[in-house]
Amino acid sequence: MLVCAFVTYVRPILEYNSIVWSPSLLRDIEQVEKVQRRFTKRLFGMRCLSYDERLQKLGLLRLELRRLHLDLIFCYKIVFGLMSVNFNDFFEYSYTTTCGHAYKLFKPRCTSGVRQNFFTERVINPWNSLPPTVSFTSLSSFRQTICNVDFSGFCILSLVISCLCSSWANVSVTIVTFSSSLIVIA
Repeated sequence: MLVCAFVTYVRPILEYNSIVWSPSLLRDIEQVEKVQRRFTKRLFGMRCLSYDERLQKLGLLRLELRRLHLDLIFCYKIVFGLMSVNFNDFFEYSYTTTCGHAYKLFKPRCTSGVRQNFFTERVINPWNSLPPTVSFTSLSSFRQTICNVDFSGFCILSLVISCLCSSWANVSVTIVTFSSSLIVIA
C-alpha cells in the first residue's frame, strides 16, 4: 500500500520533466536516487536487504533506469510521429545500418560539454544499441520489450557500482591470497 502511494505521489515529482533535465553528475543522480533508497529501506522487513534486493522484491526499477526508459519512449514518439514535433529538428537517420534495428539515428560530433547531456545527444547511443528483439510495432509493445533490455552500460550509477565491486573483489582476493600464504608460511 505504501509502495502504491510512493509510485503515485512521490515518483512523479522525482521524474517530472526528466526529458528536459536528467541529472548527469554522479552526485545529482545519487541525490535523486536517495529518495527512493530511503523510502524502500523504511518499509517493514526491508531494512536488512540491499537496495537492489529491495527494488526487486517491490517490483521497482532504479530511478536512473526509469529516466532512460522515459527518454527512449519519448524518442520513439518523435521517430514514429506520435508527437507534433518535427523529427528533423531533433534527429536524422543513420544510413549505415549494418546490424540491429532499422531505425538507427545519426550521432553528430558534439564538442560542447553542455550539449552532451541534452536529450538528443544522450538518447542516441541507447537507442542505437537496442537489440533486434525490441518490437517497434506499437508504443505499448516497445514499452514492454525495452523492459527486458540490459541498459546497465548506460546508467552511470550501475557503472560506478560495478567498478567498485570489481575493485573490492580484487582487494579481497589479494587479502585471501596473502592470508593463505601467511598460513602456509606459519
